[in-house]
Amino acid sequence: MYIKRNYGFWMTFNWSKKPFLFGFLYSAIVSYAAFYLKLSFTIPWQPISVIGIAVAFYLGFKNNSSYDRTWEARKIWGSIVNNSRSFGAAVVSFVDGDNDKEIKRELIYRHIAWLTALRHQLRLSRPWEHIENRLNGIYSPTVCEDYTTKLKNELSELIVQTELEELESSSNMATQLLRLQSMRLQNLRNCGYFEDFRHMEFHALIRTFYDDQGKSERIKNFPFPRQYASTALWLTLVFCAFVPLGLLDVFSELNLWTGAICSFMSALIIWIFFLMEKIGDYSENPFEGTYNDVPITAISRGIEIDIREMIFDQNIPAPVKGENGFLM
Repeated sequence: MYIKRNYGFWMTFNWSKKPFLFGFLYSAIVSYAAFYLKLSFTIPWQPISVIGIAVAFYLGFKNNSSYDRTWEARKIWGSIVNNSRSFGAAVVSFVDGDNDKEIKRELIYRHIAWLTALRHQLRLSRPWEHIENRLNGIYSPTVCEDYTTKLKNELSELIVQTELEELESSSNMATQLLRLQSMRLQNLRNCGYFEDFRHMEFHALIRTFYDDQGKSERIKNFPFPRQYASTALWLTLVFCAFVPLGLLDVFSELNLWTGAICSFMSALIIWIFFLMEKIGDYSENPFEGTYNDVPITAISRGIEIDIREMIFDQNIPAPVKGENGFLM
């Protein structure tokens, strides 16, 4: 997530410069071929503008749908924040008995382990995501979640070794961590650390965590329908292919100077349409680890700080800070 007030123009252009450069090259070839070869292959601008309006409406639909996916993901993680704080408060106030401090710490740490596992799982790559653009380049952060190398080390600091070994064979560690948490809460109920009513409150919170996890996985594992995404790309390409031909009709007296202007204007129009398409394309997957993700790493760290402070824990980590204007 970008946290400065605005993206800089050159930052935006660097991210999306290929359509402009290729569009300028294509337009220059068309313009100067018409000038030097004295060819007449112009197309009236009016029908091209109608196509442009249709493409703009379609891109608007795509971008709106992509934004809905990103905003839903943020609402889901907002729910995780609220429910995690409620869980921490319940642990602090409900659990009462011998060694209750150690038990409270165990429950809190296992919940942080669930957040850690879920966060890493959501950052695993999918075939439809922008794997080649995951946080590389001078304008992006230099680090991201690495499920294969960091997860086990992080979990080893939060849960006991026997639980970690049990989880290693699981296809979905986050799901199994909630199962272990639920079983532990039942065990504590049987040992008299809290009564039935409070146990049911705990179970209701576990259910909300499963709900939020499932909603996150739905967005992660079900892509923006590819027929809509693909159609937006091909319609943009078709429209942009006609743009230089239409501008040749506008610049009726073609010479070296007007040919350069025609090429630049064509490239600018092409860039604008492809920029709109690309913004929607990069907003479809809010957990893929690129520029405009929902900052689940920072959110998870904030939750960890809140609930560890509830039990007066030591060595609490600092909040995640933005890097190069991005918060992950």
